[in-house]
Amino acid sequence: MKSKILKIIAVIILGVIGYVAYLWFMPHRNIQATKAYATIDATALVNEFLADAQKANDLYLDTEGESKVLIITGTVASISKDQLGQQVILLKKPTDKMGVSCTFTLESNSQAEGLKIGDQVNIKGVIRSGAEYDEDLDLAENVIVEKSAIVQ
Repeated sequence: MKSKILKIIAVIILGVIGYVAYLWFMPHRNIQATKAYATIDATALVNEFLADAQKANDLYLDTEGESKVLIITGTVASISKDQLGQQVILLKKPTDKMGVSCTFTLESNSQAEGLKIGDQVNIKGVIRSGAEYDEDLDLAENVIVEKSAIVQ
């Protein structure tokens, strides 16, 4: 009886280890090779999230919860680097309160090095979070786009 229970536990443990290994080693989604779902202006994207965040999430997230690939067009408002050394480009008009913050990958960082504030660009990536504005605290949160790269 004990050996039967030990065999069942061993099978369960092996199954869990196999599933974890599958998730760990599964190939990452290649954003730049994926066809874009839509091309949208940075200001329009921010306004969609501010008008109805749930509707925007439904529109830009697929059934598995992964963001759809978008091409965002806009004007470069700022250029910085994050803690990992990845370029971060903020797209917004000078009159806008919020914009789209695009984080590049280490592989696509070199594309952002030649950019200057005021340049018009098209950036391809996936949305991590939408724009939010808290009136009570007067806090504005940009749309955040990851795995970005410049496209023509």
